[in-house]
Amino acid sequence: MIGRGDPQIILSNAEIGEIVQSALANTDLDNKRVLVLIPDGTRTMPMPLMFDLFEKYLTNRVSQLDYLVALGTHQPMTDDQLSHLVGRNVVQGKAGSSMIYNHQWDDPSTFAQIGTISAAEIHRISNGMMEEDVPVRLNKLILDYDHLIICGPVFPHEVVGFSGGNKYFFPGIAGSEIINFTHWLGAIITNYEIIGTGYTPVRAIIDKAASFIDRPVTCFCLVVSHSGTSGLFYDNAQEAWKAAAELSAKTHIVYVDQPYQKVISVMPSLYDDLWTAAKGMYKMEPVVADGGEVIIFAPHINEVSYTHGKILDEVGYHCRDFFLKQWDHYKHYPWGVLAHSTHLCGVGKFDRETKSETKRIKVTLATGIPEERCNILGLGYLNPSIINLNDWLNKEDEGILVVPRAGEMLYRLKNAKIINKLSERE
Repeated sequence: MIGRGDPQIILSNAEIGEIVQSALANTDLDNKRVLVLIPDGTRTMPMPLMFDLFEKYLTNRVSQLDYLVALGTHQPMTDDQLSHLVGRNVVQGKAGSSMIYNHQWDDPSTFAQIGTISAAEIHRISNGMMEEDVPVRLNKLILDYDHLIICGPVFPHEVVGFSGGNKYFFPGIAGSEIINFTHWLGAIITNYEIIGTGYTPVRAIIDKAASFIDRPVTCFCLVVSHSGTSGLFYDNAQEAWKAAAELSAKTHIVYVDQPYQKVISVMPSLYDDLWTAAKGMYKMEPVVADGGEVIIFAPHINEVSYTHGKILDEVGYHCRDFFLKQWDHYKHYPWGVLAHSTHLCGVGKFDRETKSETKRIKVTLATGIPEERCNILGLGYLNPSIINLNDWLNKEDEGILVVPRAGEMLYRLKNAKIINKLSERE
């Protein structure tokens, strides 16, 4: 392991540079073709600095240095967006001598199947929650390179526990089968139970899938807060992730004494649709009281999902049991979309006989998404123009919390025993 981190410090650019230099110097990369997997613009990290360091320490060593944006199913990035991401002028996907590729998740011709996780293995890893063969497909661009480097931040995550590491392969550059499968497994467990926890069944499946990759993989995992980078670790993907996740648990989790009746999540501009801005719910759900409300305040957002909006208009936002107890009707929809629906809705119950759904908390949008569409989706609506955030500040004693730049810090109750019964799997 190369690197260091501490929740009480912020690494300087020089210190980050020393870690990167040492890490790359100790890796067999001479005359190799190297592909670096990087996040898109929805993750906070010093990507321009890392891009500069890779160029400085690798350009004269390797035969090729390119980048692949691990989009999952997010929208492809334009040249302007890529330029902002890496801090260089990107023209037709090229910055200097390096290509920066968007992952094309919706083009079957861009994938290669590298293995299959058997139903028996899935049953074992998921503790019997699911049992089916899962094909493992990845962007076939990786087959054109000798060495793969993952470079990305680690945060508490609603599907896998903590992001980063091999998650840059799955869902980052993966085919739809394993994306949908892992997200639905996370939904069955529920965001309420899985976010910010350690080594989860979803993480175990991702690591199993990554074991099929037949070339060297190393990983830079960063722990980044609004103040800067508090940790940087380099090793194989599992070990680097483990060190970063341990630091993230000390850096990105805010513990509070009591739940709140109302939380206003102020979403930054890096989230441009509800699909990504839903983190304002995921990270706050554990501290919202029964019958409470999360308001996602994002006047700049006008779309539910640029990729999956039409499907979400059909299925709406519901708790996990709404889908599980009507599975024959909903199982044909993409499971990843159903998972997102449950994560934003939060835990709840569904009575099959009466067709009645009980949601533990209310989710309200104060965005540019019109009221009519919110009604279709099953979400509350609040006109963002009438909201003055100053009116809500400093009212924690009244059960109201305003969270600026929400989406990355996880809020959790100090008393872990305060768990709502609706989170219990039936």
